[in-house]
This record gives sequence, structure tokens and C-alpha cells, in this order.
Amino acid sequence: MIFKAIDLFAGIGGIRLGFDKAFGKSITTTFVSEIDSSAQKTYRLNFKDDFEISGDITQIKEDEIEPFDICLAGFPCQAFSMAGRHGGFNDNYKGKCRGTLFQEVVRLCDYHKPKVIFCENVKGLTIHDKGKTFKIIKGAFEEIGYKVFSQILNSKDFGVPQNRERIYIVCFRNDIAPDDFSFPTGNEKKVSIKDIMDSAPIPSKFYLSDVYLETLRKHRARHEAKGHGFGYEIRDINGIAGTIVCGGMGRERNLIVDHREHSNIPTTKIKGTINSEDVRKMTPREWARLQGFPESFKLGLSDTQLYKQFGNSVTVNVIEAIAEKIKEVLN
Repeated sequence: MIFKAIDLFAGIGGIRLGFDKAFGKSITTTFVSEIDSSAQKTYRLNFKDDFEISGDITQIKEDEIEPFDICLAGFPCQAFSMAGRHGGFNDNYKGKCRGTLFQEVVRLCDYHKPKVIFCENVKGLTIHDKGKTFKIIKGAFEEIGYKVFSQILNSKDFGVPQNRERIYIVCFRNDIAPDDFSFPTGNEKKVSIKDIMDSAPIPSKFYLSDVYLETLRKHRARHEAKGHGFGYEIRDINGIAGTIVCGGMGRERNLIVDHREHSNIPTTKIKGTINSEDVRKMTPREWARLQGFPESFKLGLSDTQLYKQFGNSVTVNVIEAIAEKIKEVLN
């Protein structure tokens, strides 16, 4: 049997990639929705669909989508993020409430009644508003006829060197729902940052200037003096990265020291000179590896866009492992 899937809030296709790897030729994606034009470009580079990517999901009518078996939905997490403003259902971003976008998933799935709904979000979703938010989301899926299973999993247990806890939600339609659903435990061989580093020499643009590094140190010292834990962080390459996120601090909290040979001649405009301690940002390709994206995944946009896209994306290894378990139930 070929399962038809739709990919909502698709980003650059990380969830789809995990399901494609798990299901192989027994899954086909028939509809994709992503509002960010830059993410759409990366998605098109890597998935050769014979249909256009749809934009704003709130403008898509139910009958404009053909029937599907699996709904993939990484609905926006910023409204519930521990690092954000915790706006939840009152969140406002460019005139839209990101916190209520899960209701678009409910709307489409209530109409089409797919076999499975799969969602991923930040860990903070489970404790937002003292647990009420997650209870509402779970209740909404139950109300339209689904049995809901959820689990917090950490990417570091699935073969990537990144400490990234996320909540994964799997909903089975009541008539096919199992009594229980076991999420994968991971525990693969541990991988370190050293294992996913690019070959030397790394372009000099990734090495911080001495002026910028000193600015980061002063910034951190100011916050530490106030009792805050905010600031840059240099990771041990024999250890793992912290959670990568789309903002600038996602890079600055995951700096590494790379003593391998590299040029000290700047190729971009910087203040001062390239630092003598060999402190650098990780590259977009290294971030792709932190998220489990294959080497074949094409990176065609600017570094700034790619950092944002991988910070916003999912860990493919975790998705694939969960998708394998879902496949077992469906089969």
C-alpha cells in the first residue's frame, strides 16, 4: 500500500525526510504548505514534486487538498518556546497568532480523517500555561476522533551531537488506534561534534574577529554580574552542541575552537583581525549534520538563511525512528 502524506508548516522538509527514509517507496507526498519563501526555495531544491508549494495554510480550503493518510505538521513553536515570550494562544507575529495554527491541522484532519497525524514542537509546549495549552491541543485531536500519544525525546540519543529536547505527538484515528504506542528510545552510539566537523581548512569567514570575541566576553560578564546565565558558549569538540536555534545566539552558544590550519585573511568585512585563539562558528553544513540531514541535502541559500532554517528544523534521525514505529502500527 502507498500511503499519501501532506506536509504542513513544512519548513525545509525535515519531517518529510524522516518519513521518506522510514517508509521508502510506500509513501508519497501529495501536498505541501510553507509560508516562508526562503524555506520554500530550500524545499524545492531538495524535493522534486510535480505540484507547487502552497503558502498560507489559513487560506487553503479543505476540499482543495485531495484525501490523505498521514498528516505531518511541525506547527510553529515560537509561541510556546522557553526562549521566547511564551505568548501561547495570545501570541502575535506579523498579525497572525502562531499559537493557534495547530487548529489548522485540526480543521484539515477533521475533514479528511487521515489514519495518522504527526506533530513536533518544543518541550515548553507541555508546561505552557501550567499544562493547559497541551491539554487543549490533545483534547482537540481527541474530539475529532483520534487517540493521542506523546513523548519528549532528546536528539543526542539518536546519533547526532546535539542536546535538543522536543515533544513528539502521534495521533491514530480511533478505528485503527493501538492500545499502546511505544516511542523509540534511541541510545545509539554517541557522536561528538568532532565527528561532524567539515574538513579543514574552514573558510576564514567562520572565524570570529578579535573585536567581536571580546564584545561577546564583555556581554557575558555583564550578564553574569547580574546573575543571568545569558552569553556565548564555546563547546568542547569531544562533547555535544547545545540546542541550535534560528537566532544569532544559536550560533554564539555553539562556538568551537578549531586549531586546524586555516587562513587568517578575512574574506568579509570585520572589525579588527581574526582571533588568535581559533574560535569559530560552526558552518551551515555542520548544523545540517547536527540535525541529521544527509550530505546529499542541497544548501543553496545564504549562510544567514541556512542557520535560520536548520535552527527551525527538526532532527531527521528522531523523526525516522518514530516513523518506523508508526509504520509498524499501520502495517
